[in-house]
Amino acid sequence: MTIDTNVHLGHWPFRRHGIEETAKLVEKLKTVKVTQAWVASFEGVLHKDIAGVNARLAEACRGSEMLKPVGVVNPRMADWPDDIRRCRETHKMHAIRIYPNYHGYAVDDADCVRMLKLAAEAKLLVQLVVKMEDERTHHPLIKVKDVDLSMLPKVVAGIDGLKLQLLNCPLPASGEALIPIARSGSVYFEFAMQESVGGIAKLVNRVGMNRVLYGSHFPLFHAESAMLKMKESALAEDAEMAVRVQNAKKLISMS
Repeated sequence: MTIDTNVHLGHWPFRRHGIEETAKLVEKLKTVKVTQAWVASFEGVLHKDIAGVNARLAEACRGSEMLKPVGVVNPRMADWPDDIRRCRETHKMHAIRIYPNYHGYAVDDADCVRMLKLAAEAKLLVQLVVKMEDERTHHPLIKVKDVDLSMLPKVVAGIDGLKLQLLNCPLPASGEALIPIARSGSVYFEFAMQESVGGIAKLVNRVGMNRVLYGSHFPLFHAESAMLKMKESALAEDAEMAVRVQNAKKLISMS
């Protein structure tokens, strides 16, 4: 079993990735032995009608044994508290995904802090996307810097019950940058943008095997990439099972 916690559905506005159709996405994930995928909609990055984005995502995932929808919330939109409520009550989602850099706010902005508190109260996991693509590939009119995480430990420590996962976090696993974040509360990681040799093993050693989840950033990254990273990291059996499935199951059970 493998639970992929970092997948998107639909069209990425800046290039074709070839897996735009839901059925094709499911088929491809099956070839790399993924049994469950946590999916948000690419539309949530730039669209203003977030309620419509989440409703369409929920409909696309309905009836699928593999796809578990993750709603998008943008605290710069006027009705964002209702989006949190709809994600939990209407769509029965276990998580929301946020894009501070694309939506134009810092992690310590008042609206962001309030959003994280409401998510914690609703028992929703929050997936914070640090980046979507390498800045060198950005459209010249849309240059988006990585999310600044420097204030995140202070924010997380001040919110009881918050469960936060960082997606596409390219900080070096061999350095000290992740440690304050990992120690600040219930913060989890995935490895889609850990590119060094043995990157997953290094990340596990730095933050603990109970804080790392499987994540591919599919379909912007090849689905095989995450599988090969797991293979070359040669984790111990208990650590591999924790990363592949057990940590994700634990987060779902806490939701």
